[in-house]
Amino acid sequence: MSAEQDAPHAASSFGPAAAAYAEHRPDYAAAAVRWTLRAAPGPRVLDLGAGTGKLTATLLDPAVVPDAEVVAVEPDPEMLAELRSGLPDVRALAGSAESIPLPDGSVDAVLAGNALHWFDLAAAGPEIARVLAPGGVLAGLWNLLNDDVAWVAGLAEVSGSAAVGPRDTPTAWRRATDGLLPPAGEDWPGRAERAEFPHGQRRTADSLVATLATRAGMLVMPEPERAATTDRIRAYLAERPETAQGEFTLPMRTGVLRARRA
Repeated sequence: MSAEQDAPHAASSFGPAAAAYAEHRPDYAAAAVRWTLRAAPGPRVLDLGAGTGKLTATLLDPAVVPDAEVVAVEPDPEMLAELRSGLPDVRALAGSAESIPLPDGSVDAVLAGNALHWFDLAAAGPEIARVLAPGGVLAGLWNLLNDDVAWVAGLAEVSGSAAVGPRDTPTAWRRATDGLLPPAGEDWPGRAERAEFPHGQRRTADSLVATLATRAGMLVMPEPERAATTDRIRAYLAERPETAQGEFTLPMRTGVLRARRA
């Protein structure tokens, strides 16, 4: 059974890997975050399903978003503990997309980094609309492997769907998220806007393997299968000239879906 078929199990798989997630997962392209918030009516931002704070940290960077007022909400206690440890000054609350611990109309934007696909949008849509100010922005951001680059396309093929899944490359992401936003309901009158932004992450072969090992499909995989997948990825990276020697930049994009509340 794939992570997609067993979504509740996969969604809850990240906690035991929280430290590895914090160490190895990438941040988000600054241009993507700026574009996302350009439509927001004010500076109050909720990072929903914040995980270990990868997107939260970008939102807190004044060089990216000047004067943002950021609150993070995360349901997994181990991920939340990692976020609080890494970003002790941020307001970080236990909660979920379906039950947000904030007052009505208290934020101008709700962002979700590599998390929106885990939400039950039938329940989360009205709840997100409740906490958003009129004209507020809901956006999902995803980090994508740029498989327009030949060696990255080969990596995706070798890794399999557990490590490079249905939203992990640009074409697959566009297909998998088509129609995801806006949620159904009168609070969301318009179509979602979509944009992609160049991004990259400095990696070594070992750290790229560690990054892929934090994917939900890998985390729920039986150990023998996970070890075989990891060995296959290592062998591929060892034979490619782009990745065999020291550090390299993993070519990526940050994809964004953005909708506005009525």
